[in-house]
Amino acid sequence: MLKRLYFLLICCPLWACAAPSVTINDSLGPHTFKQVPKRVIALNWSATGNLLALGITPVAIANPEGYRTWAREPALAQSVINVGTRATPNIERIAQLKPDLIIIGSSQSGLLRLLRPIAPVLMFKNFSRHHNNAKAATRTFLTLATLFNKRPRAHRLLAQMDQQLAKWRAQINAHFHGHPPRVTCVRFNSTALVWVFGDNSMPQYALEKLGLKPALAQPTSKWGATQKKVIALAAIDHGVLLYFKPFPQQQKLFKTPLWQAMPFVQNHRIAALPAAWTYGGALSIQTMASAITQQLLTIEP
Repeated sequence: MLKRLYFLLICCPLWACAAPSVTINDSLGPHTFKQVPKRVIALNWSATGNLLALGITPVAIANPEGYRTWAREPALAQSVINVGTRATPNIERIAQLKPDLIIIGSSQSGLLRLLRPIAPVLMFKNFSRHHNNAKAATRTFLTLATLFNKRPRAHRLLAQMDQQLAKWRAQINAHFHGHPPRVTCVRFNSTALVWVFGDNSMPQYALEKLGLKPALAQPTSKWGATQKKVIALAAIDHGVLLYFKPFPQQQKLFKTPLWQAMPFVQNHRIAALPAAWTYGGALSIQTMASAITQQLLTIEP
């Protein structure tokens, strides 16, 4: 038996003993990889979050300090290198790092001609008014899991997310005695303008998973966010307003008579949510749902 095993090891061709290649599809079509990429650069924060959730630390990303401020989770190691902004990354620096994979979003498609000579590029169109953004994000997450041989981990994380969402949904329902309030999430652009998250936004998908309806419904759009004047928030009568941090001009706005007259302010139905990337990957829904649940449970029924 030992002699036969020895014979097989000696005679096995290298191509037969090597790990099988993997073919995956992104928004551009099929890509075949002969081995798992080891040096990955992510130029959008959705891809960054997906990699970190899968246990993969990218060599570099675009604007890591911005990620730590606006996205926060999953946590990014200090060792990750900065390769410039998401809109105008440093192509020379990227080439110097010798990546074997670069991941971008569809809004960065103009970079393809510059990046392809450096390394294989995957581009994912997660956001479109013509599809369900949450489902697209899940497909992308599982596609990356396939490439990096992490599918069991990915499926486990998605299953755990579903379990947590169901638990939080029950907690909210119980807290409000079966009649949870309508809720809308926003991100302030300035003291005059605000992004209201509606249909097809990741925050709205988080709300839906928690069994919550919008307090200020918005139509389906590519990013799921509609820019409005702050005064439009007065239409949220008996609902709850949740706003994402950071908002540097918070005190300036919140001291104004206009703000103080808002129904949700007078009814004490407003709360801040910690920074979260509202254009993130599949697991960003869990991050936002957790924060939403925590804040809603502090509001009196």
